[in-house]
Amino acid sequence: MKKSTIWILTIVMACSFIGLLFVQIMYMENIIKMRNEQFSEIVKRSLYGVSTSLEQDETKYFLEEDINEAESSYYNNSASAKSDTEYSIPSPDGSSSYKIQGNWEAIKVDPKSERNLKGINSRYQTMQEILKGQYLYQKGLLNEVILNILSKSSNRPITERADSSVVNSYLKDELSNNGINLAYEFAVVDRKGNEIYKSNGYNAEHESNVYTQVLFPNDPVNKMTYLKIVFPTKNDYIFSSIRFMIPSFAFTFILLVVFLFTIIIAFRQKKLSEMKNDFINNMTHEFKTPISTISLAAQMLNDDSVRKSPTMLQHISGVINDETKRLRFQVEKVLQMSLLDKQKATLKLQEVDVNLVVSNVVHTHKLKVEKYGGTITTELDAEDSIVNVDEMHFTNVIFNLLDNALKYKKEDVPPILSICTKNLGDDKIEITIADNGIGIKKEDLKKIFEKFYRVSTGNRHDVKGFGLGLAYVHKLITQFKGSIHVESELNTGSKFIIILPLIK
Repeated sequence: MKKSTIWILTIVMACSFIGLLFVQIMYMENIIKMRNEQFSEIVKRSLYGVSTSLEQDETKYFLEEDINEAESSYYNNSASAKSDTEYSIPSPDGSSSYKIQGNWEAIKVDPKSERNLKGINSRYQTMQEILKGQYLYQKGLLNEVILNILSKSSNRPITERADSSVVNSYLKDELSNNGINLAYEFAVVDRKGNEIYKSNGYNAEHESNVYTQVLFPNDPVNKMTYLKIVFPTKNDYIFSSIRFMIPSFAFTFILLVVFLFTIIIAFRQKKLSEMKNDFINNMTHEFKTPISTISLAAQMLNDDSVRKSPTMLQHISGVINDETKRLRFQVEKVLQMSLLDKQKATLKLQEVDVNLVVSNVVHTHKLKVEKYGGTITTELDAEDSIVNVDEMHFTNVIFNLLDNALKYKKEDVPPILSICTKNLGDDKIEITIADNGIGIKKEDLKKIFEKFYRVSTGNRHDVKGFGLGLAYVHKLITQFKGSIHVESELNTGSKFIIILPLIK
């Protein structure tokens, strides 16, 4: 798959995820907005119900008061005799009264007498008069109650008109009937905002979430009082309605993580594929030279004149031997990583003296350094240098690091190499290999221990290899339960630092 195709897929999937998240967030916001509006509407309806109930209580209060007064007046004006009853009914405006007299026991029904028929008609007319009087009485009574409510109600103390326990009872009933069973706090305040009374948990700081209702809308403006109510757990109630969205966001997040992981793996695989292609190309060139040399030497051996010359025969056999060793060394380097990945048991761990191994490798490498006019120095300051490693592989580690120092040396500048050992406390040893080569770029420092990765050397074509050396070194040091890191500056040099645990 081409890198451009991967990028196109990445952009398309990223836009899809952004769109999905946008739709989910908008849907959640709409649900929250709708739930807030529904909650506000229910609370306002409940508060209006409380206000209506209080007005009805006040009407009942004045009605009972007027009825009591009317009954008192009635009993005072009643005749002592049952046979003749007189009703005194006030007029609607209170300026006069209607008086009705009736003798109910005087009327006797006798069906055998014509007189009785006239008595029945008379009784019917009397009843009509009484009903008319009762209607006028009730009408006058209601008018008087209305006048009292308009003129006297606002003068009563608000604590009598709307007792806190009554208000609390009405609130609880109204909210419960409308489907809200949340904890609430309330207060009654005057027009200036002064609190007349409040519940224990009411806090004026929650003004943004307070719902307000006029208790008695018909009161004069300067005497109006307001009921305020707040719900401390309102947000929990609102957000409880969108809990079902949490799994949706969780699954979307999981898909996003999987998508990012897949894209990263795709780019890594693409990069690994490119590095393997480079590895195959490098390996082809590395193998081509010794194979061509061996092939040419074999052809020369077919020449009779060459076979008759012992000197030439010895030279050709030496070339074949050297190129065969070179070819074998390259093949072994390729196989080293696969052996370490698949067969950890191939490591033969034993007690090894680091100072001794370093001395041997430096002695072998000294001729190569001097060939370029350079120097190599050692400072073996570690007094305790016994570690548990595979001696052959540990030797290859030191050899590869020194070989890289020569491979990436500066042109026309004699290489200067140094290798030092020292103890870090009582349980670790540090091995430092430094050079004055071309150095490594910062962006390459984190990648140099990856398989097949090779640092770019610009226009230089004399640097050969498969990109396995440092990966092999890192793998082995990890197997030895140690660590390795590099410090480098471009055009200044590099320093590889190995830390291994000592045998106590």
